[in-house]
Amino acid sequence: MSKIAKTTSATRAADARTAVEAYLVEQEQLGLLRFITCGSVDDGKSTLIGRMLWEAKQIYDDQVASLKSDSKKHGTQGEDIDFALLVDGLAAEREQGITIDVAYRFFATDKRKFIVADTPGHEQYTRNMVTGASTADVAILLIDARYGVQVQTRRHAYLVSLMGIRHVVLAINKMDLVNFDQQVYQNIEADFREFAQTLGFESITPIPLSALKGDNMLSRSEKSPWYTGPTLMGYLETVDVSRPAKHDLVFPVQWVNRPNLDFRGFTGTITEGTVKVGDTVRVTATGQTAEVERIVTFHGDLPEARAGQAITLTLNREIDASRGDVFSHAQNPLDTTDQFEATIVWMGEEPGLSGRTYDLRLATQWTSASITAIDYKIDVNTLKHESHKQLELNDICVCKLSTSKPLAFDSFANSNSLGSFILVDRFTHATIAAGTIRHTLRRAQNIHRHSHTITRVERERLNGHQGKVFWLTGYSGSGKSTIANSFESAIHAEGYRTYTLDGDNIRHGLNKDLGFTDADRVENIRRVAEVAKLMVDAGLVVITAFISPFRSERDFARSLFEEGQFVEVFVDTPLDVCESRDPKGLYKKARAGQIPNMTGINSAYEAPLHAEIRIDTTQATPSESVSLMKAKLTQ
Repeated sequence: MSKIAKTTSATRAADARTAVEAYLVEQEQLGLLRFITCGSVDDGKSTLIGRMLWEAKQIYDDQVASLKSDSKKHGTQGEDIDFALLVDGLAAEREQGITIDVAYRFFATDKRKFIVADTPGHEQYTRNMVTGASTADVAILLIDARYGVQVQTRRHAYLVSLMGIRHVVLAINKMDLVNFDQQVYQNIEADFREFAQTLGFESITPIPLSALKGDNMLSRSEKSPWYTGPTLMGYLETVDVSRPAKHDLVFPVQWVNRPNLDFRGFTGTITEGTVKVGDTVRVTATGQTAEVERIVTFHGDLPEARAGQAITLTLNREIDASRGDVFSHAQNPLDTTDQFEATIVWMGEEPGLSGRTYDLRLATQWTSASITAIDYKIDVNTLKHESHKQLELNDICVCKLSTSKPLAFDSFANSNSLGSFILVDRFTHATIAAGTIRHTLRRAQNIHRHSHTITRVERERLNGHQGKVFWLTGYSGSGKSTIANSFESAIHAEGYRTYTLDGDNIRHGLNKDLGFTDADRVENIRRVAEVAKLMVDAGLVVITAFISPFRSERDFARSLFEEGQFVEVFVDTPLDVCESRDPKGLYKKARAGQIPNMTGINSAYEAPLHAEIRIDTTQATPSESVSLMKAKLTQ
């Protein structure tokens, strides 16, 4: 190759690199818009996204070839391309012709970058839709022009509002199937606006579409000369979704970064406001303050950082802070609460019950929490309030919650980051609910723990032994009360100060207002656990004899005590043996249908997984059972 040819080739390569670098720089400067598609099933959500990708030339040649092949095999458009298959990637989705999971796609135009979430329309996948909506700025709510506003349209509109999305595109799709009838379009718009009056949207933009044919997607369609609004892409490229921040700094700490002895920084992403070198920041939980020395990033130090940036802050002095703490500017501290009212979308298969304990995450803060009351359920069709006793899958309810420690918070109307949370099952670690805070009940500001002059240690010293709780659990008729009575008698004779909390006796007084539904059983055990805690604080040895059928409540009871104070005793008597004993005649009544919530018959019992003591009364004698428990008294 000649020198001239080599030079020309090198020049072209350099020009290509320059062009690519310039393009990447240009892309970095573009704003990012997150949006979702939602609505009733078969309204054309996946088709709309597929068409957008096609029209925006975001599909490679090999994808086009694959799409054409898949359209013939799985498509619904005959010999034509089925654009929905670009998004419906799961085999189950293609076979059923529906969207099940949330599908995310990235694309860009010359004006903006986009991340779109295609969410499922079926009611049973409402939890997936909530996941997609939780990070979106705009919602494209599709409506089939042939059917108008449907139940799931209303449900998704309410969820969109609940998740804080304030801009909605009312995409009236399949207009080609109604001959682009202007009256149909106007009737649907009027119906939706009437329903959405109380949902708080800042803007509702109706657009007549045919996602399959591309009408009013990127360019205005000649089939709707009466429509003068924006095209769908024109709207997405220009809509202003900025919102004024309510706080001048919200910085949840995700990690304490300490690579060596000479560096200690607090790493996280700013969710609201800005921070500068020299600012004085405050730890919300402790009130400690310090001055920002450096703002460290992967690309070097910054003099200032703003919302959305991941940074590490180093401070001018050592403070006590860790993952879960939230920084603010010292002059504008954040509020805290440990009791608040919230709107909850239940996403768990198991029902949500008042009194049951869950893990709660708000920003990077984790704590245990319980639903203290279910105020009402919201009917998504009429937005009316209905009385409700437990949370079922896809229910939307207003509830009161209590947390085990105060959290930095704000109402969701003021702050997405401090006003939204999730609930997590403590055993399966599955996310079972998403919630938004309506307002605090201000318990944290009004109630303060009182410090006693006499402590538990001093009471134990006077008693001559440590306080402990022996928590006996098992079926009715397993022998819990007999073992509890024998154990108390034995150690009382040795000088131990004791008290037995028995299920039947408690229900004659403290818990006489409770029945035997799952929710009442949860509350029954919660109260007993709190009483047992007070008694252990008094230095007593407490013996409880309750069926306590659910692991979650037994785990909650254990969480109230220090290490070694709680001894779980599983009285593991087989159900058939318990039923043959039937000392109170309960099993006979349950079999006859006279008792609706009998554990082991028509209500579940969750056996302990890691009990400190296991007793099988078909094998162990009463004295052997007592000996097993006495061995744990001083451990």
